[in-house]
Amino acid sequence: MTAEELRARVLHLDHDVLILDKPAGLLVHPGPRGQGSLGDFLPGLWFEMARPPALAHRLDRDTSGCLVLGRHQKALKKLGRLFARGMVGKTYWAVVRGRPPADRGRIDLPLLKVLPETGGWRIRPDPAGLPAATEYRVLGVAPGMSWLELTPLTGRTHQLRIHCASLGTPILGDPFYGGDAECCAGTLRLLAGSVTLPLHPGVPPISAVAPPPAHMHDDLAACGYL
Repeated sequence: MTAEELRARVLHLDHDVLILDKPAGLLVHPGPRGQGSLGDFLPGLWFEMARPPALAHRLDRDTSGCLVLGRHQKALKKLGRLFARGMVGKTYWAVVRGRPPADRGRIDLPLLKVLPETGGWRIRPDPAGLPAATEYRVLGVAPGMSWLELTPLTGRTHQLRIHCASLGTPILGDPFYGGDAECCAGTLRLLAGSVTLPLHPGVPPISAVAPPPAHMHDDLAACGYL
């Protein structure tokens, strides 16, 4: 990935907001081992502003799609309030193993962040955790897999990955919650497909749509995506 390639992935740009189509594999924050991250490219995304944009939220490294950045402090504060109050519309696509028990539904499963003695952290379902809710809808099916539309109603770490796994349908390419080597193969099939930001009262919300990444094309096509 180069700065020029990332500039070509801008989905929306105005005075307040920049929305990127983040590629899978790119960290939004520097990793513990010094891996490169989005921050390495921010100097190339100033677009005539006095300073580079800053993250308004985050996406997992292996998730692709709509990533929102604020272009100045006032915009960042507004975006922070929208995300904190659950006012941002977010829709994801996922390709999962198997098929959910119903073609649409809602998952309410609290999630708890734990710190094992071995170091690092993990997220697990736990009644003592933070409330987490996701609505899902089956958009298509193929032998052994399904294409889901996911609408997170909360924004917990790894929420969609754990909620899909809780249905018995882990997201393909998930190395943490996939359950076995076959499901873990390849890159995570999870796309932050669209985002809607009601940033300014009285005017239409800002919105952006990210195209499916190349590593999801074959599975989506098998499930009926054209």
